[in-house]
Amino acid sequence: MKRLLNTLYVTTQGAYLSKEGETVCVRVDKEIRLRVPIHTLASIICFGQVSCSPQLMGLCGERNVSLAFFTENGRFLARIEGPVRGNVLLRRAQYRRADEEERASGLARAMVLGKVLNSRTVLMRALRDYPGCSGAAEIQSAVDRLAQIARTLKHPQTLEWLRGAEGEAARLYFGVLGHLITVQTSEFAFTGRSRRPPTDNVNALLSFLYTLLAHDVASALEGVGLDPAVGFLHRDRPGRPSLALDLMEELRPILADRLALTLINRRQVTARGFQKKESGAVVMSDDTRREVLQAYQARKRDQITHPFINEKVSLGLLPHIQALLLARHLRGDIDGYPPFIWK
Repeated sequence: MKRLLNTLYVTTQGAYLSKEGETVCVRVDKEIRLRVPIHTLASIICFGQVSCSPQLMGLCGERNVSLAFFTENGRFLARIEGPVRGNVLLRRAQYRRADEEERASGLARAMVLGKVLNSRTVLMRALRDYPGCSGAAEIQSAVDRLAQIARTLKHPQTLEWLRGAEGEAARLYFGVLGHLITVQTSEFAFTGRSRRPPTDNVNALLSFLYTLLAHDVASALEGVGLDPAVGFLHRDRPGRPSLALDLMEELRPILADRLALTLINRRQVTARGFQKKESGAVVMSDDTRREVLQAYQARKRDQITHPFINEKVSLGLLPHIQALLLARHLRGDIDGYPPFIWK
């Protein structure tokens, strides 16, 4: 089983990363603030005005450590990678499957089913834990409709139908997710998703967490030899990691959405950590971003029993396990792709 390695998040503006032997050094104002052995890292993620030496870039490529750069607000800029890994035959199988709509729809259907069932579980747990919560009737209605969609997904469907079902499930889920916020309700009012840019505090938090998850999923896919850019549910688009977006659908509820709710309801983030720009975009402060990054890393260390392999694993390993199961299916080792279903 893959060991859950660390991710080094660098958010301090003006930081400079360099190589000293087999160690990553982080300097701020020419002063060393951190030393991390390269063998303990799976990824280095830099936000904003952070620079890196060419020697460290080369070391990351040699040691299979993903090095990615984002804006301060979490928009992806670039990723530096070493040689392409994996079996070319596996990627050929992936490309053939993506080009055959009937076979691609089978994989897309499994991924949408995982998203629908896991979204439903988030809502059902809220009803169980807070039976008299505000909006309980609306939540129950969404739970019932998601169950109907899940039943329909047990039968073959076209890709267009699946995309429509995924969109409806997302609207139902996000339409009631705001009821699960039980404190700071006025500061974190939420009625639905807004992207590019996020226009309220909750959307800013969700978008940032989704950025982190997308990076983890893309790295996991590359690690098993798959191409993150060629998906089955999401259409191909230049610069878009379509397969990473496909695979993260089933993981968003447990790895991102639940964490966002916890951070708000436990007051680990507050409205003071968010600012609305003239453009209407809402951005997080450096301190809030650091708080979220620490919570995300802690969340990935939580344990769960994986329903397919029947082993206790860290949540942070889910992207790697699902990527491996997808690769095994494409190679013909297992009959179908088993999405992660949260119980």
